[in-house]
Amino acid sequence: MPNLSAIYVRLPNWIGDVCMSLPSLHALLNTRLPIVVCARPWARDLLSAYKLGGFIEMKGRWREDRATVHAFRKKAQHAHPRGLLLTDSLSSAMVFKFAGVPSAGYRDDGRSLILRWPINKPAARLHAVESWYFITSQALKRWNQLPPPADPPPSLGLQLTDRHRAEAMHALGGADLSAGQFILIAPTATGLHRGKAKVWPHFDALTRSLQQRGYKVAMCPPATEAEAARTNAPTAICLPPLRLGAFATLTRLASLVVCNDSGVSHLAAATNARQLSLFGVTQRERTGPWSENASCLGSAHAWPTLEETEQRVLVLLQ
Repeated sequence: MPNLSAIYVRLPNWIGDVCMSLPSLHALLNTRLPIVVCARPWARDLLSAYKLGGFIEMKGRWREDRATVHAFRKKAQHAHPRGLLLTDSLSSAMVFKFAGVPSAGYRDDGRSLILRWPINKPAARLHAVESWYFITSQALKRWNQLPPPADPPPSLGLQLTDRHRAEAMHALGGADLSAGQFILIAPTATGLHRGKAKVWPHFDALTRSLQQRGYKVAMCPPATEAEAARTNAPTAICLPPLRLGAFATLTRLASLVVCNDSGVSHLAAATNARQLSLFGVTQRERTGPWSENASCLGSAHAWPTLEETEQRVLVLLQ
């Protein structure tokens, strides 16, 4: 096998999934090979602290993405790249295949004939962090690279920049908030899970109760979710939208993050922020926050009540 010139990694398409793939990215970076990240445009800011061999924006249109990857590979003169697909789609495998990047990935979606190194999914049902870490380890072994430790680390370990912190502190200053002196809530979650809303229904009541106890409660939704956030928690302080790196920093500056099972939960886990994630329709065993500093309430079948949630919040704030 020719010497590897670079590893191209296709990260998942959702914010939380990118956070959960960080141990895999760290394992790839530890090879000291150039690591070219292929991901949605918003991931560029989130990963700006990392010394990457390149960042290629994926638009989700496979022919356009293939051309972009091919052009980057030629310009970078990566004669013998390898690709790692953390996505399961057929189209993502086609992008790398026809851009001249032979790839490893799970056998899902009829991809076996397109992948150079098709890998069977483990029989055991793993957490998403473990599943992506497993395929990363398997790919590195097949490429004669030193594999990472058998198990992923207990924290996601997102690296952040001074700019991220400065942007987050500026947002706090504009709202007369101080680091460690506010509760950050995230009362929205995009999409449905099997036809059910992923938003805990009591954010308004929780916010008002905490405010009556003297706590400052803030939120920082993206522009597309600002209206829904104000509807779900109208009395919370609403910060202006931030880029992902600054928002991730904001979770670490909060005394506590209270959120749904959403991208916010995983961003908070990525910074090892103290958090309480609320479940009502999703499985915490599969997609719960990967952090020893995270608490969870609820299950895939029932949301936690307002009373038990408030009680847990007060305990975590002590």
